[in-house]
Amino acid sequence: MKNILVVDDSASTRSLVRAMIEDLGEEFEVYEAANGFEALKLLPTVSFDLVITDINMPDINGLELISYIKNSENYRDIPVIIISTERSDEDRRRGLSLGATAYVTKPFKVKELQETVLKVLER
Repeated sequence: MKNILVVDDSASTRSLVRAMIEDLGEEFEVYEAANGFEALKLLPTVSFDLVITDINMPDINGLELISYIKNSENYRDIPVIIISTERSDEDRRRGLSLGATAYVTKPFKVKELQETVLKVLER
């Protein structure tokens, strides 16, 4: 079983990402957090294989969440995929330099996100 945490302040985006991942097969368990703060509360409760996060969220944003994960001895090995409306090269570089494994811009195609998830989980 692969445990995936989806962090986005948009309930519709979380539902969409959940459905896309669940379409990949029964071996995926999807957890949801509406912001970085909720994600930080969930991290110690499950052994996550992947975190998918938006950047622009209230409270703790996606970049702060990635920074926390990558600087934590317990979580630093969890790969992170950013999904964001931020399209600039600078935003992409910043996210990847903090330790994100991949960066997918919204709106994304179902196949694009599914292929990215599978590729990241193969590592």
